[in-house]
Amino acid sequence: MARYEHTVTVAALDRPWFEEAASTVVDLFDASREQGGAILLPDGRPVHGLRLLKGRHLQSGAQYGEAPGEGEAPETSETTVLREWRPSRTVEVESLMAEEGMALRVGVRLRDPRAPRALEVSLDGHNPKGGSLYRFSGRAKADLHAWWAALDRPSSAPPAARAPVIGKAVHRLGKARLTVTPHPAEDGTWRVRVVLSVRGRWLLRPVGAVGLFFARRPIERGFREAVDGAAEEWAEMLAELPSLHGEALRAEIADALTEPPEPREPSEPPESRELSEPSERSESAELSEPSGPGAKSL
Repeated sequence: MARYEHTVTVAALDRPWFEEAASTVVDLFDASREQGGAILLPDGRPVHGLRLLKGRHLQSGAQYGEAPGEGEAPETSETTVLREWRPSRTVEVESLMAEEGMALRVGVRLRDPRAPRALEVSLDGHNPKGGSLYRFSGRAKADLHAWWAALDRPSSAPPAARAPVIGKAVHRLGKARLTVTPHPAEDGTWRVRVVLSVRGRWLLRPVGAVGLFFARRPIERGFREAVDGAAEEWAEMLAELPSLHGEALRAEIADALTEPPEPREPSEPPESRELSEPSERSESAELSEPSGPGAKSL
């Protein structure tokens, strides 16, 4: 078995704001209605990119998606099925996706949605034309009460013994286990420790052990880069969250649900800037600096 560990420092998320935002999203959908397939918020605006395809709105078995235009045949198809809608207790959805020969089923269950207590995620994937090597599954659970409790501990106290976030993945060739444990820092940030354990299955354990031995450094490097990348995405997400409450927060969330996201402008690669800047400087120099035999007389 191979074990990898990495700790990152991230900005803290305000718990009261998080729970208020979650409650607001649930209330908006609970008060929504369906009209001609469109899902309308209480103010009458349709939710962007979401339509009722089958069943009754907010009833078990209802199917949602984005209906393609006439004559369109999207390479990726996705349908979301509502399994349970009880805002005071549980909300559960299941997404079915097919892309490039791979079929995925993703299930999400949120307990106590208005003050989230636990989040459970399941993932099953397979290639309909492939064998067992093209099958995998995963399960993850985030105990949000345990997460906040771990962050309420003094910064001088040792980290919680039990990780609030645990994920497991299974493939024919091996198994993986991921744990995430937060700890408060003195400056108010979070120190998050991520541990990944990987091992082979059954008769493949010796083969897997040899492979992990030779690939340990690349895997460890990739693991660290993935954790660092997730920390950067977390920082970008927090920077975009509005610091609003009450009706102002409700209006902001309603706008986000009904308006299409603004496309991000691709940033210019450093290489292209390095290549373009000298040429721009040389062109300006040619225009501003006199040259040639008759330059002084001009």
